[in-house]
Amino acid sequence: MRGPLFASLVFACLVVASCLIGVAGLFDGAIDQSMLLAVSRLPRTFAALLAGAGLALAGVVVQMSVQNRMVEPGLVGTPESAMLGLLGITLIAPGAALMTKMSVAAASALMGTLGFLALARHVPRRDPVLLPLVGLIYSGIIGAAVLWIAWTTDLLQFIGTWQSGEFSGVLQGRYELLWIVALIAGLLWLVADRITLLGLGEDAARSLGLDYRQTLLAGLVLVAVIVSVVVVSVGSIPFVGLVVPNIISRWRGDNLRRNLPLIAWAGGSLVLACDILGRVIRYPYEIPAGTVFAVLGAGMFLWLLHAAPRKASHG
Repeated sequence: MRGPLFASLVFACLVVASCLIGVAGLFDGAIDQSMLLAVSRLPRTFAALLAGAGLALAGVVVQMSVQNRMVEPGLVGTPESAMLGLLGITLIAPGAALMTKMSVAAASALMGTLGFLALARHVPRRDPVLLPLVGLIYSGIIGAAVLWIAWTTDLLQFIGTWQSGEFSGVLQGRYELLWIVALIAGLLWLVADRITLLGLGEDAARSLGLDYRQTLLAGLVLVAVIVSVVVVSVGSIPFVGLVVPNIISRWRGDNLRRNLPLIAWAGGSLVLACDILGRVIRYPYEIPAGTVFAVLGAGMFLWLLHAAPRKASHG
């Protein structure tokens, strides 16, 4: 009981802190408290929780798909591919509906992730660090292409928004797409055993009766949708999908069905905590949550690299 009670207490404290902290005081007599909560503070809190949970879940699916715990969507080109799709639809149909933009971004993210998987087949698996390094180069190439296209078409301001990973602009009516993450979390829990078999590798998974390619494609579609929704709504947040699944795995083992709720809780809580920190470090100014998490996540990534030989891959 102590574990669930502690998790609930942490969650409650973060939600209360997120609702209270801001430039406009919640108890100032000059503002409508209920309107401030409904329009700004609660949507912002929900957005941080959903984005963090979604990226953490996407990370564990990608790690199982490539049998390497040192990768995440940000290290396989998924966010950059989503940005490429967003850039394309912005150029072709700037007035397209948000759902249309998200769908195009998801399709582009899926294609980019599949491209990395095709590349990963030719990367030796003896050194678990080699695959994420290849992923960094792959992501950098796609990111450079996105930056060049944006520069030549005078759309650099959009790239800054998609890369920011910040929640200050989240308001009621501008974040609701993120609730798709909750639906996907439920789907992942239902197929958690199949995702676990992906981590055993293609031959072992097929020997146990799994339709490997169909399951892999379904998992990557869910990852692409999560990443595109987050990028469209709040921007990219690095390291969440890398750090959180590894922490939970080292703490609770590799029972994915049991760990998925913890992964979602930890991802959402950490991103919300970083958003709160970003509000108070230079109050009344804000530092994007993505920047705060990048600093913390970089330190965790270095620690994971050092500890990689013990639990670098699954299966």
